[in-house]
Amino acid sequence: MEIKNLKKVAERIKKAIKNKEKIILYGDADLDGTASVIILRETIKNLGGEIEAVYFPNREKEGYGINKKALNFLKDKAPALLIALDCGIGNFEEVILAKKLEFEVIIIEHHEMLNKLPAAEIIVDPKQKDDSYSFKGLATVGIVFKLSQILFGKKFPQSLRKNFLELVALATIADLMPRVDENRIFIEEGVESLKNTWRPGLKAFFKINSIRSYQNFQQVVQKIISVLNASETKDHFTEAYLLLTEKDEEKAKILAKNLLEKSGLRQIRIREITAKLEEGILKKMNEFLIFEGATDWPLTLLGPVASRICHKYQKPIFLFRKDEEKSQGAVRMPKGLDGVKAMASCSQLLETYGGHAPACGFRIKNENLKEFKKCLIEYFKEL
Repeated sequence: MEIKNLKKVAERIKKAIKNKEKIILYGDADLDGTASVIILRETIKNLGGEIEAVYFPNREKEGYGINKKALNFLKDKAPALLIALDCGIGNFEEVILAKKLEFEVIIIEHHEMLNKLPAAEIIVDPKQKDDSYSFKGLATVGIVFKLSQILFGKKFPQSLRKNFLELVALATIADLMPRVDENRIFIEEGVESLKNTWRPGLKAFFKINSIRSYQNFQQVVQKIISVLNASETKDHFTEAYLLLTEKDEEKAKILAKNLLEKSGLRQIRIREITAKLEEGILKKMNEFLIFEGATDWPLTLLGPVASRICHKYQKPIFLFRKDEEKSQGAVRMPKGLDGVKAMASCSQLLETYGGHAPACGFRIKNENLKEFKKCLIEYFKEL
């Protein structure tokens, strides 16, 4: 049994390729979104199609998911088929705007369902209530790999299949998906293939001395993921995307080294923010949750910091960067708690929210922050 609507999306893409329609790939800026865009882009190109544009939102300036600024940037390319990868399930207003701008929207996602669906033409998400596909733990990249299999059919080049699985493995591990069922197979095959990868952007890592010195290959894999996660967005491309699609090995090595350096600086900043945050936390240990914000916290670091704090204190963590009128935040939950459900109970106060049960995020007007914290405390009290 296939994931609901996956064959429908494949048929729509085939039609777009045949009719030479404009196709836009819009991905979340993390490794899951980046790898998903690469796999679908290379699949479409191998089947004779062209990609009109690739777009990743800058999380610091645009936040997460489909946003109005991005749509205004892309509107000159309409009418077009806009495929959102690893984002979009909570972008209700933005999808309506996209349709007004003459985009036909397809959403391919793996995040938790909210109380309604956006008005996209086709939605693929195994977590839809009426989706009977048995395994719900795929990352978006795993879903896109399965889409690629359908699109290629029996003509899937073996070397390309293996390389796609390398990207699937890295992104699935990076997104902390359960290593069971199909994910276990994807990870095992992908990691094994990674040892002999032909992709210049991945080969580059094995030419960097500090990475080559690792004795354990699992450490190498984790280091590659850490480096790719240090990627920022420039001119609507993630640096990980630019590295992983680079064809020249020498250029790829330079890009990889730059990302490795950024990764080190990123880890230092994460430790600094964590240490400063802990100073305040120790004074509030009697509270049900940790709810903190600041104006100078980079959005891209809130998730890693929240994960560290959550692991150490085993409490629900809500961290946010406070801008002039609105705040955007990252949420992490101890085992057994569901951050999406917690925010759903307070959804009237939020502009957007969504993600996975243990790791999710939100956007809120600053005037609602105090009420949001109060609502969350009530929710966790009842639990």
